Amino acid sequence: MTDQAATFDAIVASRHSLRAFLPQPVDQGTLETIFSVAQHAPSNCNTQPWVVHVASGEKLESLRVSMPERFMSGNFSMDFPYDGVYEGVYKERQYGAAQALYDSVNIARKDKARRNEQFMRNFTFFDAPHVAFLFLPEPFGLREAADLGMYAQTLMLTLTAHGLGSCPQTALSFQADYIREHLGVRANDKLVFGMSFGYPDPKAPANTCVTDRAAVADAVEFHS
Repeated sequence: MTDQAATFDAIVASRHSLRAFLPQPVDQGTLETIFSVAQHAPSNCNTQPWVVHVASGEKLESLRVSMPERFMSGNFSMDFPYDGVYEGVYKERQYGAAQALYDSVNIARKDKARRNEQFMRNFTFFDAPHVAFLFLPEPFGLREAADLGMYAQTLMLTLTAHGLGSCPQTALSFQADYIREHLGVRANDKLVFGMSFGYPDPKAPANTCVTDRAAVADAVEFHS
């Protein structure tokens, strides 16, 4: 194995969703470097069908105050339906991931109040100093959404390589209209999800949560 391969393997293995960040912002030069690298993500016919808005500073603090209140008041607007159904092994994995998070922060499965409190931390961005909102321009659909997913993974790995952490959050797409209004986003750019990011809080119990991965044999079949 080359040094390059070993470094890349370590970056991929160490990336996981973090749910506690330090307040220290990332300097603008580093942000521009990271997002420049992410632009090398692959896409169908090099269309690069992603639009990203990064909120920091006062813009983000305003969202941190208003989004929990709006969610609790039932203020929802989603650009894409949240109607997926997990069954069988996929449901088991979903349950296992949730349980791993609750265990890390010492929340009993039956403690609905504290589970809800943990969920609501989505809307304060786990105290992260930055949030990237990832949009798909109309009239793009499933194929282009896959391209956006490859961009998001490239971005998260780049963040990891620079000593930062991230958490992709579909919950942040529940207030799409409000995000567009707050950040001045075009009406035809549709919000897929958000991603909180920054320097990880090394002392936070939630950041010890690392979920299992299926064996290669469960996901990949080789043909020759």
